[in-house]
Amino acid sequence: MSLLSVFRQFSSTARPASLLIRPLLSHQQTRFATKFAPTFVRHPRVHKGRAPVPIGGSIKGTTLNFGEYGIRIKSEGMRITAKQLQAAETALKRKLKPLKGSKVWMRVFPDMPVCVKGNETRMGKGKGSFEYWACWVPTGRVLFEIAGEPGGAELRPELAREALRLAADKLPCIVDVIDRSSPHRLGNLDVHRPKNLAGKSSITGEVASVATADGELRLRVGGVRGLQVLGVEKAKSEDVVQ
Repeated sequence: MSLLSVFRQFSSTARPASLLIRPLLSHQQTRFATKFAPTFVRHPRVHKGRAPVPIGGSIKGTTLNFGEYGIRIKSEGMRITAKQLQAAETALKRKLKPLKGSKVWMRVFPDMPVCVKGNETRMGKGKGSFEYWACWVPTGRVLFEIAGEPGGAELRPELAREALRLAADKLPCIVDVIDRSSPHRLGNLDVHRPKNLAGKSSITGEVASVATADGELRLRVGGVRGLQVLGVEKAKSEDVVQ
């Protein structure tokens, strides 16, 4: 039997399905519940990027959705690593451990791979190797939320603020503590949405107000255009909804 016939016989045999799909799962890895990393990544190397800026007036993710208290980034948007988020979550859970049934929610997730090249390396020869996971967080985004057990022990404000303070010490940004009554955030401005907007959706939207140094900044909230800036008017204007 010649060598060519041997290779031809090997190529004609059916290969197992596991070998066929293995190249497709080259970037998939096993992720445990305590590991801050995505399950599947389509691109193992991405651009550095910048902190997102809500130029369209988006106020999504600036208030509490699950818990009773939380921390919201107050300084400029920055990149937060997975180790920093894990350290903050560990500090929260350790402080709230005596309170049975307490819950912690993390509103951001590190799904961006960061690659680093060695020092004094010449230019070229491709991007550096993978180093850690991180995520870009804009100004006003809620990072963590905490709450007590529903129908059980109540989470006291003193305990909540102390736990959030310990978590804030693990983060590289300046944060502020918020609760259910805290308004929405648009950059460095507090956006007070009108009360009659709850449960309504219209094309024109409703008018909200933001207190500025020059007067009242009128914002149209809701509808197909989201948050639209109408203009700056004096504080004595009566048609602005407080």
